[in-house]
Amino acid sequence: MREYLLTLFVAAAVTYLLTGAVRRFAIAAGAMPEIRARDVHKEPTPRLGGLAMFGGLCAGLLMARHLPVLSEVFTASTDVQALLSGCTLISVLGVIDDKWGVDAIIKLLGQALAAGVMVWQGIVILWLPIPGYGPVSLTPTQGTLLTIGIVVITINAVNFVDGLDGLAAGMVCIAALAFFGYSYRLWFGYGVSSAAAPTLFSALLIGMCVGFLPHNLHPARIFMGDSGSMLIGLMLAASAVTLTGRIDPEAITAQNGGSMAFTTHKLVPVYIPLVLPFAVLIVPLMDLVMAVGRRGWAGRSPFAADKGHLHHRLLEIGHSHSRAVLIMYFWSGLIASFTVLISVRPERRPLVYAGLGLIAIGLVFLMLPRFKPHVPTELHNVVPPRYRRLRRGRRGANVPADGMVPGESDGVRLNGATATPATQTSEAPTDPSRPAHLPAGRGARKGGGGL
Repeated sequence: MREYLLTLFVAAAVTYLLTGAVRRFAIAAGAMPEIRARDVHKEPTPRLGGLAMFGGLCAGLLMARHLPVLSEVFTASTDVQALLSGCTLISVLGVIDDKWGVDAIIKLLGQALAAGVMVWQGIVILWLPIPGYGPVSLTPTQGTLLTIGIVVITINAVNFVDGLDGLAAGMVCIAALAFFGYSYRLWFGYGVSSAAAPTLFSALLIGMCVGFLPHNLHPARIFMGDSGSMLIGLMLAASAVTLTGRIDPEAITAQNGGSMAFTTHKLVPVYIPLVLPFAVLIVPLMDLVMAVGRRGWAGRSPFAADKGHLHHRLLEIGHSHSRAVLIMYFWSGLIASFTVLISVRPERRPLVYAGLGLIAIGLVFLMLPRFKPHVPTELHNVVPPRYRRLRRGRRGANVPADGMVPGESDGVRLNGATATPATQTSEAPTDPSRPAHLPAGRGARKGGGGL
């Protein structure tokens, strides 16, 4: 576990440090597209964040290559080389799209090409384990087509959900955490050597997302762009493919006294191809299916952008930007925890149940758009403005309870009038003989007489 944590930390640190430099490069290179009708941000923001994430991936792989246990992943198979080749191709495609834009069909062909390169180098589903029947071998053509289809679908599911600050990186991080826990348990708990590569890939993916999130949370200073969303989508799919279709249920059955029922229970998430990662990504996958159906029903291309995604709908019903992202996080965490619960031993399930309960309670509170905590008036100076209790002013405007504009000097209020601070020179007293419709100080002339 220590080697995985070290690799994760290196990937996170390098990604975090490179993101600032990539942001400056993106600004200088002009990779700041104009705001589109479907965008929710208010000003142009640099993209190309995927470059920093790719740098974190390379740094993490370099570190893992020199660690005693993880170095075996590099020599036992060609999975690492295949992953790096596919990530390089998808990153190049994403950078071109972020800077100049790429047609949707060309982008789809590029995604299939990156998946094909990984298949050619060994990341491919070889068989499907069917419960009660055993592994069913796939022909090379079937395995290739199934693997490419899974990779392309996962890439586009992540790409579709990348619509709010920090949304895609956070959801993929949650999915990678769930997949890391499951694959790590298969490797060290049951001795499944084929789970070593996906465990490493998941750890690297977690580090990349954690390192990028501080720059991408609302308000985002940089977007990951297609160079980032397609990269993490491909890595998540590669982690799943290297595990699914590589496990022989008979090997685990032999370790557990020949009990097929026990083996079936422990391997439920991998009996049907990619149940675990697809279950964790059920929210973006549902969004993908609904988006394609919505656009097809309207007679538009499935790749035509719009503002009908789930995160856009959350904003429309009254949720703030940050709360909409948290709701999507909690949904992903709830589904991920429930999916992992299937393979957890009965004596450890109470802990998972407790986690599920806390996530569900948090989700209920987040789904209340009008719920907002308030603090006493005496503490208004030390809390953000959104937590200050408001009252109604004379003209119907919301006014802080103390009547003061946050951040302005004393004497300036929102009640329709502006009081003069004590440090300024006061005006002359009002002359009772001056007509009321004249401004103060305008009733006297040179001779001092009235009008």
